[in-house]
Amino acid sequence: MKKSLFVVLSVLLFSCAERAPVGKIHSGNAFGTTYNIQYFSDTDFDIEKGLDSLIALVNKSVSTYLPESDISRINQGDSSVVTDAIFKEVYRVSESVYQNSNGYFDPTVGILRNAYGFGDVAPITEIDSTVLDSLRKFVGFNKVKLMEDGTVQKMYPEIYFDFNAVAKGYAIDLMGRYLENQGSQDYIVELGGEVLAMGSNVAKGKPWTAGIETIDSEVGNRSFLATVQLSNQAMAASGNYRKFRINPRTGKKYVHTINPLTGFAEESDVTSATVIATTCVVADAYATAFMAMGLERSKKVLATLDTVEAYLTFTDGSGTQSVYVTEGFSERLLTNALE
Repeated sequence: MKKSLFVVLSVLLFSCAERAPVGKIHSGNAFGTTYNIQYFSDTDFDIEKGLDSLIALVNKSVSTYLPESDISRINQGDSSVVTDAIFKEVYRVSESVYQNSNGYFDPTVGILRNAYGFGDVAPITEIDSTVLDSLRKFVGFNKVKLMEDGTVQKMYPEIYFDFNAVAKGYAIDLMGRYLENQGSQDYIVELGGEVLAMGSNVAKGKPWTAGIETIDSEVGNRSFLATVQLSNQAMAASGNYRKFRINPRTGKKYVHTINPLTGFAEESDVTSATVIATTCVVADAYATAFMAMGLERSKKVLATLDTVEAYLTFTDGSGTQSVYVTEGFSERLLTNALE
């Protein structure tokens, strides 16, 4: 889909010439990965310049890899930082999902991500129960507060924010807003495998389509479990199939999914989580949460969410790979390899 060709729509002739929206493609790099955009517009604008400015703003606010970003300064203990609109919106979405997931989604898990070697500092060589107990003290979204003046209060200075689980999704939403501000209503934005699709593929006269990758899919040779139709929706996925680390000294495998409640980097029975929501930041957050929660807890939470649908692959008691699909997600499926 990313490389599909657009068909230039025929020019409609009225009493004065009126140009119909033209299909366009733009690609680039952001947040350590690539993005691809297909959009229809009857106006010309410098999309690269606009998106580069937007990406820079997101990095300045919530990138833990930039020492001078707002989030890095807060993590370093600077309580005088007045956060911007980007930080505030990401914080509030994170707070909502933290509450709805009963703490299984928690951006204050950063100190644990760093300890396991998934962050931006050197990992701890040996992680045992004593180390985990000491680190878990500094985890908990109920231990931080966004004040009315935009500053952030932390119960402990060691608390380390990490919005990486939602930053890509939020950036995609901002890209969509940018396109709409330029007059485009029909577009699809894909960034690192996450998607926001608005309107339709005008050239084909159909909704946009996106794929759900298999758990053993390779970056250079992607394979898909299913394809989905999307219109005015976002889709994000999470899985441990590529994101893990082997301790070079002990040989122990640590998966990217960290349970904020136990502190362990452990696999649940859910092997991948693909989520559809109205915004990509929300889809991103719940995909991360469901990986940590496991199947039964995820099903209970999904039953309480009206605008969130999910496709969860999981391993049953016999080791067989199976899939749980919500009714709303099933209605959007075009193909499903596990049926």
